[in-house]
Amino acid sequence: MLKLILEYLLCILSISLYLIHGGRVTIALAVIVGFNVYEYEKYQSKKNSNPPLVSKEEKPITKKKTCCGGKGGASCCSKNNKSNGKKCACSGGGGNCGKSKTVGSQGDEKKTTSSNVANNSNSVEEIDFTNAFKKVSSKKNTTKKSPASSKNVKVSAKKNIPKSGLTVSNNLLDSQIYILYSTLQGAGERAANTVKERLGFLYPNDLKKEPIIVHLDEVNDLEDYFVNVPKNSIYIMVVPSYDTDSPLDYSLETLDEISNDFRIDKYPLQKLVGFSVLGLGDSESWPEKFCYQAKQLDQLLSTIGGRRIFPMGQICMKRDKWGAVEEWADLLGETLKDNEPILYEYDEDEQETSEPVVDLEDIGKSEELDTTTKKMVSENSPTYKNLTKQGYTVIGSHSGVKICRWTKNDLRGRGSCYKHSLFNIVSSRCMELTPSLACSSKCVFCWRHGTNPVSKNWRWEIDEPEYILEEGLKGHYSKIKQMRGVPGVRADRFQKAFQVRHCALSLVGEPIMYPHINKFVELLHEKDISSFLVCNAQHPSQLKAMRKVTQLYLSIDAPTKSELKKVDRPLYKDFWERMMECLDIIRTTQSHQRTVLRLTLVKGFNMADVSSYADIVEKGLPCFIEVKGATFCGSSDGNGNPLTMQNIPYYEECVKFVESLTEELNRRGLEYGVAAEHAHSNCILIASRKFYIDGEWYTHIDFDKFFELLRSDVPFTNVDYIAKTPEWALFGSGGFAPDNVRFYRKKKDRNDDTKEQKQENVA
Repeated sequence: MLKLILEYLLCILSISLYLIHGGRVTIALAVIVGFNVYEYEKYQSKKNSNPPLVSKEEKPITKKKTCCGGKGGASCCSKNNKSNGKKCACSGGGGNCGKSKTVGSQGDEKKTTSSNVANNSNSVEEIDFTNAFKKVSSKKNTTKKSPASSKNVKVSAKKNIPKSGLTVSNNLLDSQIYILYSTLQGAGERAANTVKERLGFLYPNDLKKEPIIVHLDEVNDLEDYFVNVPKNSIYIMVVPSYDTDSPLDYSLETLDEISNDFRIDKYPLQKLVGFSVLGLGDSESWPEKFCYQAKQLDQLLSTIGGRRIFPMGQICMKRDKWGAVEEWADLLGETLKDNEPILYEYDEDEQETSEPVVDLEDIGKSEELDTTTKKMVSENSPTYKNLTKQGYTVIGSHSGVKICRWTKNDLRGRGSCYKHSLFNIVSSRCMELTPSLACSSKCVFCWRHGTNPVSKNWRWEIDEPEYILEEGLKGHYSKIKQMRGVPGVRADRFQKAFQVRHCALSLVGEPIMYPHINKFVELLHEKDISSFLVCNAQHPSQLKAMRKVTQLYLSIDAPTKSELKKVDRPLYKDFWERMMECLDIIRTTQSHQRTVLRLTLVKGFNMADVSSYADIVEKGLPCFIEVKGATFCGSSDGNGNPLTMQNIPYYEECVKFVESLTEELNRRGLEYGVAAEHAHSNCILIASRKFYIDGEWYTHIDFDKFFELLRSDVPFTNVDYIAKTPEWALFGSGGFAPDNVRFYRKKKDRNDDTKEQKQENVA
């Protein structure tokens, strides 16, 4: 009351001052005083509306009620309230006790909400993860099951991630199940199909949606599944563990990057209903690393917010095999039908660690394993077996050499490949070698069918370039020797084949990834072996650092970003920007080289937009544009090769494409013309007009001149070692060298087949 009197006096004083002196100061003083009066009146009204204070002797006793949580729960309902003789009435199932009762000294019961109890420092905060997956009914009497534990639930201050939480199991049957698998030799695929088959028995009576199977190695962008998580989904991961590099390594690496990428949600798998991992391995031959990659995957999924709905399976493919897979899948199916709530425990170390995943039961062994570098391809790996079966000689741990069918053809006098007619490379004296069997793309037309390692960067042991070249030549000559007994091999060419003159650094993989690629090319040149380096336009820094090569290729497999992603399936997210940077490099830094844009045409994928191809040529301004129809190497959907013969363009279709592209380039003022071809390979060469001298094309290479200039230490350019293109190689002439004999395969007469069938039917 005294404060109110004083403030009224201040008001009178303010008015008096204004009447006497006037001015803004007195007005401001009056406003401040008035506001204080208003706040004081508000306080008084609130004070009068509250019930009278209770003395210490009459302090209310609050009893907190909890429920038993699910199967095997540790907590139970509170004991009888002795003061009023009544039991606690729990609201039911999976939540907090619906009410708590306050008993005063007079026996009056005062109801308080659960939120008021939670505000008490001694209360238990319980978090229901059901809200994350489905809408909670707004009705007050909705029953919930209690959690299996009554211990305090801590909330991470960093990301608001609970250390434990509740979800309702019967909601799992409404989810879309994705079975994601990785495979090299088919075991992972078969196990995934087995899991789908066993879970399929629950559909449609129990499961609302049929399970979907996904080949993890074929997924273009893993963020579609692990960042942009499909709504209401469950992931069942089926993964083998390998003792060599495999596509699964890229998936694990990507998940690790997602967990450490500050630009995205640190726990994107919170949106996932749950996950479970099935690991396949060999506990007899490889016990120390049995299912180690499955364990890594299980930990990574948990690290980015995933919740396990079933324990990880570990199956030995030598001992347990398919019966164990079926048993695991059946138990998983029973868990999906379980109505009991599941309590998830989160490991704070998993949520906050930024260190690489180390999956070891004995943590003391981590230092030993961390100091070793993995081999790209080890001798006892499935990749090694597949490559050697396909005719490759694996050199060291990451290189390979192989003779192609054109080498064999030329030894028998049946003609060389397109490189002969276009650039003067004789196939019988050409060695195909790669210092890196790994690649940063998964092209749909690649003949390796996904059997080779994939990676964005080099992360393996490094063999010395001298060793790779020496062993590469040995491997190449060894395969040439095997041709000595083949009918038709020409002695003169067989003898010259043991003096390799050219090296095509392509074969498989991405050669420019090899850290010592410049040193390796120098070693080739020291032996008078020309270098033809092919790269996929995804490594601009390595491309910029490349020193002199005989000819430098960029593979441009599509003219637009969407088509390039569809055809090449690159690992880099900024794949388009990388290709644009590489085009800038060959126009500027590497403009002194003989540069070639190689276009592989795949019908139905990348042949429609000629104008966009012209944009790319305009940006890179290469010396040559090599247009080649894709070669059919067999369809293999399981390994990510969806091509059929319908995707292979005819020669006439390639010619039409080349003529349209050349016309568009000239319309823009870019001087290019159709120079040479090899019709048998569906390959046609577009060349810059600077190689059209005095009415004749000079697309061939003078190799002796190249090495002479190289040893002179005088700077030289791409026009200093040119040679005239022979008439037989020019466009319209077919591109078949006259010193060879064309060979035609004998085709069986269909009438003869019909006659044989009729005779068999008569018999």
